[in-house]
Amino acid sequence: MKNMEFRRKLPVPQEIKELYPLTTELSGIKAKRDQIIADVFTGNSDKIVLIIGPCSADREDAVLEYCEKLATLQEKTADKLILIPRVYTNKPRTTGEGYKGLLHQPDPEKRSDMLEGVIAIRRLHTNVLANTGLSTADEMLYPDNYRYLSDLLSYVAVGARSVENQEHRLTASGIAVPVGMKNPTSGDISVMLNSILAAQHPHTFIYRGWEVDTTGNPLAHAILRGYVNRHGEAIPNYHFEELEHLYNAYAAKGLENIALIVDTNHSNSAKKYMEQPRICKEVLHSCRHSANIRSMVKGFMIESYLEGGTQKIGEHIYGKSITDPCIGWADTERLVLDIADLV
Repeated sequence: MKNMEFRRKLPVPQEIKELYPLTTELSGIKAKRDQIIADVFTGNSDKIVLIIGPCSADREDAVLEYCEKLATLQEKTADKLILIPRVYTNKPRTTGEGYKGLLHQPDPEKRSDMLEGVIAIRRLHTNVLANTGLSTADEMLYPDNYRYLSDLLSYVAVGARSVENQEHRLTASGIAVPVGMKNPTSGDISVMLNSILAAQHPHTFIYRGWEVDTTGNPLAHAILRGYVNRHGEAIPNYHFEELEHLYNAYAAKGLENIALIVDTNHSNSAKKYMEQPRICKEVLHSCRHSANIRSMVKGFMIESYLEGGTQKIGEHIYGKSITDPCIGWADTERLVLDIADLV
């Protein structure tokens, strides 16, 4: 029985990069952004980072319009905030069903086309940088695919279902930009801290058919996203006591650059997306009451799009999420300006 059909061999990342290269000018813009962002995670800057954007980057035109609006907000808040567009082009699915992202389906209503997907995600990240001057964030769902975007991304996230995976940890150790490690869906922060420890150290392993050596990534850090208990109920982990506990556990582990991004959606909000502004403000309140928490909290991950809520595939509401619900643009603008006022 033939259970796996090999449809075609895809171009290696270097071939795709040569077909769709990054200009010297754009590379320079990204390098400057990388340094500004790195300074936050090393403690050399007290700015707040917002990894903000749609749950999934489902269509290029709406994502570009969203990022152009974000660029205007970045200009208004540049003295306090660093806005990193969340351009998530591949989506983990709990059951394996549903939309898996632009990488799989450049058109959400058609079957998977991975070659067109690889081209589409590179084009989208490039066009965001070219149109707005903002370098982007994406999730590293598939470590082998990271190299298709390695010259474009200024932030990489490792999800709750991937954080225990050895390949994700070792690949993160060879990335030169901040990599956020989420707590697992069980909520066990020791798993997350072990993942950070692994990513911060050098390794030798097999990657894309090569024996590679990595130097370790001192910018690997924590993301708290809430968790589910044994009854499947969402439990938040952004409250003051949780943050103090994480700081102490971080310090005891002897990790470099104690740093945290708080994911304001997922189990922290129980996917009640309109709770995201309140969660940001509560965490900032905790920062004002604890120097340790303020030194650790580097920013937030926020799910936001042009239109609030979510829709089913095929409804064709421009700028509205087809995966998890997001806050709309008016609420986004208000929240970003409020955060700038509070830090």
